[in-house]
Amino acid sequence: MSKPLKIVAVNGSTQQPSRTLALVEALIAELDARLHVDAHVINLADIARPLGGALWRRELPTAIESQLQAIESADLVIAASPVYRGAYPGHFKHLFDLIGQEALADKPVLLAATGGSDRHALVLEHQLRPLFGFLQALTLPIGVYATPLDFENYTVQSPALRERIRLAADRAAPLFAAHRRVALKAA
Repeated sequence: MSKPLKIVAVNGSTQQPSRTLALVEALIAELDARLHVDAHVINLADIARPLGGALWRRELPTAIESQLQAIESADLVIAASPVYRGAYPGHFKHLFDLIGQEALADKPVLLAATGGSDRHALVLEHQLRPLFGFLQALTLPIGVYATPLDFENYTVQSPALRERIRLAADRAAPLFAAHRRVALKAA
């Protein structure tokens, strides 16, 4: 079996339960159906308070420093954020502000977001893509956006959202051919 693709997903929601986390889990499941993956999810809800107390990376608690190192060493980052006042939350930005200046250079990043209505869908293009462009990351061309109508009990229910998730995974998978799942031959 091939070495697993190391995916680190950042769930930028501080709510629990979270539609953003449900979207992250659906994206990981679709990627896992195509690739041999080792996924790690960083929930902003778990680290927001100590993260917010640090002005510099050297001030971070060890547990959060290890999360930053996981992001920096990932093969693929899934950056998923809820929309808050037309953009990503401040703690989400602060987390990425503490990442090494060139640590994400040429690293593939799959963008995802959740918002209260379709009117916020451009957050992918006008907020997230420029942030990761500044960090020199390779943002994948297909991002995924979802609204509350796409979920039921914090599970993806919308056929259109399922199709968008599938398309994002289909387009991402060829970039990681070395991690492709090998179908078992029938005896």
